[in-house]
Parts: sequence; structure tokens; C-alpha cells
Amino acid sequence: MSATGSSNTARRPSRSGLAVLFGALVSLLATLLLGAPGASARTEPTTSGATAREAAPAAAPTVAPAAALTEVTDFGTNPSNLQMYLYVPDSVTANPAVVVAVHYCTGSGPAMYSGTEYASLADRYGFIVVYPSVTRASKCFDVSSPQALRRGGGSDPVGIKSMVDWVTRTYSADTGRIFATGISSGAMMTNVLLGDYPDVFAAGAAFSGVPFGCFATTDGSEWNSACSGGTVLHTPQEWGDLARGAYPGYIGPRPRMQVWHGTEDDVLRYPNFGEEIKQWTNVLGVSQTPAATDSPQSGWTRTRYGSTGDRAPVEAISLQGVGHNLYAYGMAARVLTFFGLDSSGPGPQPQPGACKVTVTTNAWSTGLTGSVTITNTGTARIEGWKLAFTLPSGQTITNGWGATYTPASGAVTATNATYNGTIAPNASVGIGYQANHGGNSAAPTAFTLNGTVCSVN
Repeated sequence: MSATGSSNTARRPSRSGLAVLFGALVSLLATLLLGAPGASARTEPTTSGATAREAAPAAAPTVAPAAALTEVTDFGTNPSNLQMYLYVPDSVTANPAVVVAVHYCTGSGPAMYSGTEYASLADRYGFIVVYPSVTRASKCFDVSSPQALRRGGGSDPVGIKSMVDWVTRTYSADTGRIFATGISSGAMMTNVLLGDYPDVFAAGAAFSGVPFGCFATTDGSEWNSACSGGTVLHTPQEWGDLARGAYPGYIGPRPRMQVWHGTEDDVLRYPNFGEEIKQWTNVLGVSQTPAATDSPQSGWTRTRYGSTGDRAPVEAISLQGVGHNLYAYGMAARVLTFFGLDSSGPGPQPQPGACKVTVTTNAWSTGLTGSVTITNTGTARIEGWKLAFTLPSGQTITNGWGATYTPASGAVTATNATYNGTIAPNASVGIGYQANHGGNSAAPTAFTLNGTVCSVN
């Protein structure tokens, strides 16, 4: 199996197969040599080892054949001529989740299909996988141009968004469960997608990437040596502002982020790992101090920020002594755990027997920050919540974290994010918002949680 994906008949690779698949990446990525031609359009059979068949030409099907890798054409606005490959399992669920799996430099959508286990995991859990594929010579995604680094600006992110829209229309996909993951150039694109389209993606997982905006160039070059060398350093606020600047005025929930990096990465140097953590903890409004640290596997250090569970706002895995080609079999299953796709979904949503809210505000001349802690003081586990309250007159929310706030003023409802919808008995979640005020910077005085009146501290 070559790194270009020119052979693509097996879907469940061994570790050695993965090593060969990604082995050529380092030197090719660093010098941006031309990649080998991408795999031709085709439909893959589902039986491992069977011979590939040529795909039907030109027009896209109404729906893709089940359990076969299929190229979809004419899927929507596509300014950079990306190809779209799709895998829909036989077991696809009603209103399925969607995982966008983004390839590395010199790779392709079919190579990502062959070299990762997302398709076999889709067979198990019923989600759909989209594999974008670059057609430009480098086979690298555009994560550098001004067009790529703003919502709707053009280039690759717009084409990938069109792919997501096509799947959503065709399969009635769950718009609250759209995810992105990628390796190297695909990891950088994962960061870009979450910055450009925070209202589309619920979470991302980036293997050997860099922060949103780190690779920016203005001269048409695809390569940023300062960023790849790990010398582009910013404060958390500066990194956060770069990501927020891709979609000015957006105040909805932000996607969670999982980042992976090897300490010996000599293509996208290890300092980029820490800069990604700075960026996404700031974007999500959580502390840079880990809420939990453990070692799920020898040589791995996992830190979680904002909460301690599998769906923390930010999760970071550092691999000691590992280089750029860190992706290995089994890691995709950990991605699905972070996404929340490794189960049949949440059960019924019991109403809380009792709840408590602690709220504080910190104000300045025309603005304020509100911090809210919700505690489940009942005996039933809460799966999904809505917190209702009324802002004092003259206050308007301009930004928020931990929840979706609608409307921005008056009687507001804060709806849980994907990562904090579960509140166990005696457990708490923290959310917050920034607001403008006209002189009254007081905190709300009354709250209801899923219709139950809460005590207020």
C-alpha cells in the first residue's frame, strides 16, 4: 500500500500497513514535493480483498451505494475543485452523525479511507464518513490563504462545507453531530474548519496539526516555515481572537477540540501542540490548567481542560518520543469516544428534582462577564438541559461559552453544549457569557432548569 493511496482494496489495515502508508509523509510534506496522482473515482466493494470496480461516471447518485466508497460529484459550491468521497454503512442510522476525515499532504480521500478505520467504525455505529480529496499538485489542503481563514471566504473550507450540506440534505443527517478529524495537513484543516464554521462542527480531532491561523500567508505560498518550526507563539487571547475572527459576531457554542502530537515531530514542531491548547481553551472559555491528567497508554500523557470526562471541552494527548507520523490503529476509536459516537446515543432526559445556581458578574465601563455554575441537587441524572433566566434591562450577550444563548437579551435560554449535557446527582457544570450593559451590571436573580425553579446563590 503506497502513501498516495493508489492501492485501496482493504479497509481494515494492520499497524504495519499504517506505518507504510504514512512513512513518506515527513520528507514530502516538509519540501512540498508534488504528490503522486490521486486515486481515480471508483466505488469500493465492502468485502476485504475484493477487486475494485470502476465507479459510474459523471453524475452523482441520489444516494451513495451502501457500504462502498463512492465519489460524489456536483455536491455544491466548490471553488478549489476538491473531490468528495463518501462512505455510508449498511447500518446507517436515521438522522446519522457525520465524520469528515481529512487527509495528509500527498494523500487522498481514498487513501484516508484505506489507511484509517473510520469506515469500519461507521459499520459498527451507523454514522456517515466524508473523505475530501485535494486535486492541486501538492495534495495539501489550503490552510494558509486569506480566503481559507474566514467563513465563506472561498477555497477548500467552502468546498468541504458544501459536502457536509449535501450529506445533511441527502441523508437527513443530525446537524448537531457533525465532526471533523484529520492528519497533518488534514489536522491543520480540522483547526481551520472549526474556526470558520463553529456553527457546523460539534467537535474536532487533530493529529499533528497547528493552531487556526498559524500557517497564514499572503504571498500565495502553501508553506509557513515559522509555524512549521514552532516559532509562531501567541497568548491564549491572541490565538482565541484569531479563531473568533474567522466568523465575526458569532456568539453561539464553540466546537470541542482534541489534539494529538509527538514530542519528536520534525515537520510540524512540538511547540504547536501547546499553542493549539492555548487557542482552544481560550475559545471555549476554560482554564489552561488541566482538570485531569493521566496516561492511557505507555508514553502518552493526556490532559483534559474544562472537565474531567471523555467529552471535556479540550483534550490533548502528547506522545513521548514519537515523530510526525503518529497516527496508529486504535486511535480512531478514541476519537469517537471524544466525539460521543461510540454508543447508541443518550437516553431519556429526566427532570431534575432540585437544582442550585451560583452566579457572579464582573463589570467594567460598558461590559461585563457573567459566570454561572449549575448544580444538580436532585437524585436523578440529567441528560440534556435548558437553563432559563432574564437579563437585567440594558444587558445584551455578545459572547458565551458552555451553552447556546438565545435570544441575546431579555428572557434568555441557555442550552447545553455537546460536552456538558450530562449532570450527575450532586455534580456541577460551569457556563458563562460576556455582555454589554447600559449601567446595570447586576446578575440575573432567578433561574429554571428544564422547567424546575432553582435556588440561587
